[in-house]
Amino acid sequence: MSEGLPARKAALALVSSVLTRRKPLDGELPQMKALPARDAAFARALASQTLRHYGVLDAVLRKFLKKPLSPHKAGAAMEILLLGACELLVLKTPAHAAVDAANRLAQADGKAVHFKPLVNAVLRKVAGEGAAIFSNLDRERLCTPDWLWHRWSAQYDPQTARQIARAHQSEAPLDIALRSADAAHPESAALFGLARRVTQGERVEDLPGFAEGAWWVQDAAATLPATLLGDVKGKTVIDLCAAPGGKTLQLAAAGAKVTAIDLDAARLARVEANLKRTGLSATLVTSNALDFDGRADCVLVDAPCSATGTIRRHPDLPWIKEAGDALNMAVKALEILEAGACMVNPGGLLVFAVCSLDREEGEEQARLFLDRNPEFTRVPIAAEEVFGHAEWLTPDGDLRTLPFQLEGGMDGFFAARFKKA
Repeated sequence: MSEGLPARKAALALVSSVLTRRKPLDGELPQMKALPARDAAFARALASQTLRHYGVLDAVLRKFLKKPLSPHKAGAAMEILLLGACELLVLKTPAHAAVDAANRLAQADGKAVHFKPLVNAVLRKVAGEGAAIFSNLDRERLCTPDWLWHRWSAQYDPQTARQIARAHQSEAPLDIALRSADAAHPESAALFGLARRVTQGERVEDLPGFAEGAWWVQDAAATLPATLLGDVKGKTVIDLCAAPGGKTLQLAAAGAKVTAIDLDAARLARVEANLKRTGLSATLVTSNALDFDGRADCVLVDAPCSATGTIRRHPDLPWIKEAGDALNMAVKALEILEAGACMVNPGGLLVFAVCSLDREEGEEQARLFLDRNPEFTRVPIAAEEVFGHAEWLTPDGDLRTLPFQLEGGMDGFFAARFKKA
């Protein structure tokens, strides 16, 4: 078991950082660089699955705990129990291995060591009785914080809220976007347009066509906003909040003269690397979108948001966000949207997009923008523009995708298109 201990220690650090300090999981991953690739992959998988099933794992553990464990006294004991329960109930690790690993983690923690007998006893009970309890609990409800469940139930309906929560129980597949229709690609299923879903299980960098720059990783739903600009060949396009760069690559591949703006220089460097790999070109500018002074035929605003449409990819999000985040992000997004509107040439198009399931950040934002900017009118999206998927369109003609739509799921996105007089 000592061979797997470094990976489990790393997973414990990740889960503790999310649950006790509300730090984003992706931001904590660099600390695993010292681990061998196999250990790092296992640590991330264990941490991600623990967070994805956190609510139901916690419920199982509480069946065997007389009272909650105080972090002040017990240290990381509760997180150690969660990792052990995840190994037993989700990853199906043999009981002796999972329990022994948890005991070793407790032994290495200055406070949890005093709760090692409890950790051992509880996980042995989970190994014997946990599976039956686990299978009979309401996973969708338990793995969705109250604030999200109530918002989705009110903004959609209870059945849709449950479908969304059920989709979040599964990890997102690997989707790619092709540079062109005849580009080389790994074994994959065609989705729509140039989007494909990979069915091979290799590392991204080892897949056919990656080194040649024939494609890039991009969720299928994330490819839709850029297509709403129509034929952009030869047109000038400003891509605001451009990183990680999928939309910039799409627009450049379609022949647009793209200027990609992002505040984060490190993330913009990733865009530059992907442009170089794919042989595409765009002008990259590190700048606050509110400070950039430019004009273009089309502007794409992929605004900052609560990102609740990407929970399949980021299972930590429900546990580090709260209800007020959507409102705070909506205020910031409207500022960027209106800044982008000033960059649109007369007669040009503006597309606004967010990867949020919250109507306050999507539908209501579009309505507010039109009220405040009478020189713009909504250009409804036709079903043929989204490859015949009329179910992705709102009554107003905007785009709204949900995580349970499309076989295998997709990110939750909202997008609206406006034209300047």
